[in-house]
Amino acid sequence: MMRIRAGAPADAAALLDIYRPYVEGTAISFELVTPSEGEFRARIDKALAGWDWLVAEDEGRCVGYAYGSAHRAREAYRYSTEVSAYVHPRHHRRGVARLLYARLFDSLAHKGYCAAFAGVALPNEASVGLHGSVGFAPVGVFHAVGRKFDRWHDVAWFERKLRDAPISGAAAIDSARLDL
Repeated sequence: MMRIRAGAPADAAALLDIYRPYVEGTAISFELVTPSEGEFRARIDKALAGWDWLVAEDEGRCVGYAYGSAHRAREAYRYSTEVSAYVHPRHHRRGVARLLYARLFDSLAHKGYCAAFAGVALPNEASVGLHGSVGFAPVGVFHAVGRKFDRWHDVAWFERKLRDAPISGAAAIDSARLDL
């Protein structure tokens, strides 16, 4: 049975096993070198401190994850977030990413984030379809923005509203989370 739960730094090795093939064999991730387990653990910590990081488990095994991060570094962007989801290939087309995103969007909206943005390296019909199915609208395409495997890759950008206005008062997003 599929379960969505909060991620933890202890998940780093299992989640890195999901991510590694995206780095080493595809242009879906623009990283050229797979991060170390320690670096990946630090990414989870950072996401948990300011946004969220969720894990999908099937029969106790990590099969996917989704997280929020800073959209841009300038303080005026503090109510926007960039989101990503990765799913183990054996669990594609089973609704894992949709479940992760639904929970992530709720969490990020509850924290006061108003808009989510996602970049999709092209071509990637599955990811374009996923983002459309969870409420993202296309914004535009950055042409030849990333170079990997000796060729240029385009990135399509998508946006999704999470809430109409920021939360005011003590629950408002603290710009210190953004490491400005």
